[in-house]
Amino acid sequence: MASKQKSDVKVLKGQEAEDKILEYVRRMNRPYGAVDVAANLKGAVPKAATQKILVALAEKGELVQKNYSKTTFFVANQAKIDTLSPEKISALEEEYKKSDEENKGLALQIKSAATELSRIKNLPSDSELNEQLTSLEDAIAKRISLLQPLRSGAPPISAEEVAQIDADWLKWREEWIRRKKIFNSLWVLATDSLPPQDATILSEDLGIEHDTPEHAALEKGQLCIDTKKNSLKRKR
Repeated sequence: MASKQKSDVKVLKGQEAEDKILEYVRRMNRPYGAVDVAANLKGAVPKAATQKILVALAEKGELVQKNYSKTTFFVANQAKIDTLSPEKISALEEEYKKSDEENKGLALQIKSAATELSRIKNLPSDSELNEQLTSLEDAIAKRISLLQPLRSGAPPISAEEVAQIDADWLKWREEWIRRKKIFNSLWVLATDSLPPQDATILSEDLGIEHDTPEHAALEKGQLCIDTKKNSLKRKR
């Protein structure tokens, strides 16, 4: 049969065992039975020795012994537990307040830094900026090329050319008015017997484009009004 492995836990005796048990009970500061103390110390002090030491500590006033039914519990004597003086408590409270204010300040800094980081992340990267700059430079170059002829100065239009343009405008304006009248007359004859809806369908099928509101506004504009005046002068 294989021999049992020896425990690596050092077994305490005498004053070492007593100090260990007293330190543990004070640190935990709650009622314990001898069996629980021995188990929690993981065999550092044997159960029988633990019971004797707890009783001895109670007799010395270091622990308080209480019996519940058939079980005896031991708890640290609260009168012998070190307590903080009012001055020490006040100093700790001030230190806590100071630390709390510092933490609040740090929290605000972290929040501000997080906001700034989010803003920076939303900015275009170096490569994106280079692309945008390249596109902008191309657009500027195109605009400059379009404006270049104007910088050199366009040749002025002569009086004869202006007169010819006016004459052509009057000519084709009158021709457009004449053709429009002819079309309107023919369209009325063709659609006079048709319901308005059928006339609209026929117009769409034939691809006829009637004047839009923009055309009507142009007809009432200064350009066409002046043209009518010039036309009347010529007829006179």
